Amino acid sequence: MKSKRIFWVLFFTVLSSLFLRAEEILFQDDFSGDLSRWVVEQTPSGKTQVIGGQLDIDDAPGAKDKGGCTVWFREKISGPVRITYEATMVQKGGPNDRISDLNCFWMASDPKNPEDLFIGSKERSGSFKKYDPLRTYYVGYGANENVTTRFRRYPRPRDDKALKPEYDLSDAKFMNVPNKTLKIELVADGKNIQFLRDGEVIFTFEDPEPLREGWFGFRTTRSHICFDNFKVSRIPAQGEKK
Repeated sequence: MKSKRIFWVLFFTVLSSLFLRAEEILFQDDFSGDLSRWVVEQTPSGKTQVIGGQLDIDDAPGAKDKGGCTVWFREKISGPVRITYEATMVQKGGPNDRISDLNCFWMASDPKNPEDLFIGSKERSGSFKKYDPLRTYYVGYGANENVTTRFRRYPRPRDDKALKPEYDLSDAKFMNVPNKTLKIELVADGKNIQFLRDGEVIFTFEDPEPLREGWFGFRTTRSHICFDNFKVSRIPAQGEKK
């Protein structure tokens, strides 16, 4: 009887340990403070700030540019991880309330400066083409006037050709909806790379040469988006078992 009791105690101890490991939070930001944990790369006409406990990106085109903004989390992230956040495309009559481009980079690095992504911040300044040389995973969700949702692995090819047809989506159910809060989840688990929206897997990519570390960035162009409840969690490694 005693041995059975010991067995169950050990069993639940191990189970609890695994659960805690799965839910280990590495970083989080609910935007109740300032932007000191973030690096903003944006063309001059746009504005990024914290408003009402949310990260508010209001991006505008300028006289000499098409607009563009990437907001990078300062901390370098190593896998296996899950990145989650909430995002709302704003449509309330503002000049930049264009429902398009709820985009993101993850596990990003600059081959020229692999240990410090931000050496190139001034040169990039939010211009999308300046990000082409990065090594990163990228999703353009509801991009190009909200008619395409795409997964890419950078460096970005010159012809922007998809890895496979299933990484280029055009169905309306994969596009943005104004003023609706979505929960976005990004996974980098060894070879297993995923993008999820509200718990639904939109993209799964098995990478033969996975990007194991790098930086995360919110990305948009000429739109107004609010972000909240950003979190990076360590997950038990599964991707290498495939």
